[in-house]
Amino acid sequence: MMQTTHQHLPLSPAHRCAPMVAAALAGILSLGAAAVALPGGTANAAASTTATRRVDLATPTFSNPTDITNALFPAGALDQAVQLGTEGDVALRHEITLRDETRVIRWDGRDIEAVVLQFLAYGDGEIREVATDYFAQADDGSVWYLGEDVTNYQDGKIANHNGTWLAGRDGPGGMIMPANPQVGDVYMPENIPGLVFEEVTVKQTNVTVDGPNGPVAGAVVVQERLMDGTLEDKIFAPGYGEFEASVPSADELVRVAIAVPTDGANGQRPKALDRLSDTARRLFDDATAHNWSHVSALARDAHRSWDAVSAGDVPPLLDRQLNGVLDALDSAVGSMSTADTRQAAIELELASLDIEMQYEETQTIDEDRIEVWRLQLRVHRAAGDLVGAASDRAIVTAIADRLPD
Repeated sequence: MMQTTHQHLPLSPAHRCAPMVAAALAGILSLGAAAVALPGGTANAAASTTATRRVDLATPTFSNPTDITNALFPAGALDQAVQLGTEGDVALRHEITLRDETRVIRWDGRDIEAVVLQFLAYGDGEIREVATDYFAQADDGSVWYLGEDVTNYQDGKIANHNGTWLAGRDGPGGMIMPANPQVGDVYMPENIPGLVFEEVTVKQTNVTVDGPNGPVAGAVVVQERLMDGTLEDKIFAPGYGEFEASVPSADELVRVAIAVPTDGANGQRPKALDRLSDTARRLFDDATAHNWSHVSALARDAHRSWDAVSAGDVPPLLDRQLNGVLDALDSAVGSMSTADTRQAAIELELASLDIEMQYEETQTIDEDRIEVWRLQLRVHRAAGDLVGAASDRAIVTAIADRLPD
């Protein structure tokens, strides 16, 4: 799915979701690093070349712009994607969600109807950015980026709207994916002097990557040059769009953990997955009541439920995320820490919801996420964590905003 350039603001040390963060780090790096370091570890990859050519100079025409059929940028076909990764020792999470609306953007004397996506970024469980992005497919099959409305956060509060732009109002739209990318192609998704800039060069085509449910053939590797000169490596994969992004200079890497309906599962969700979510909420309540004998029993139940779930097909990054949360839960229960056990229970429920994405409608998952984040808000309020509470409120608002009316 789409991921735009982000301004990464520093996180407050007062707010962190340490158990889930620690759970995600090792697995994401071990699975993602080899893929980012393409061409190593790939199959059927076309050789890179230094020859380049601009492919975004012709004026696009838009007869049916919301019918996005480009498999490498399926902005209108994915309901939601979750990307997990790291920036140094900070755990990153991105949620990219198709909104139930379109927007008409006037560019170059034409009214163009665009697909609307929401991008929500977290760092160590704290909100970083909310962006609304606009995309349209041209008649030749290329996909064009028509702007974004950006809200950047710091310490849970709005910091600025840097990165906001709109085609027609501020400058031209930009090609974000050619119809048939070839090695050496160059295009600019963002090109408004003094405001936004991205230049993309296609480095490899026909790459096979390890997806959440097995190998994915036909991926494309590109390198982006940003306005400040930073280089970012990305992989776009059929059925996923932006599959992986890496900024080596910032020690940053994010990768798709799950995308639906691409990674949707056939059949009913496992009953053990229902038990896992239920156990998470009971763990929270019993830890609050300091009922440690019940808490210990529930922690064992959580492991048994997870063993049953993980015996089936679970996307690797989600598997490692939940195993990390269970490790944090065991540590918290062993030390009889009420605060850490409650936090681990919250993260267990959130991690379970990521896995439930394979079986449930996106709206249902998001409604459940809101309830968990409201529980997190209660915890931060009770602890006097003003930054955490502000971030939680902003997250609840962002998720609610992307729900259908």
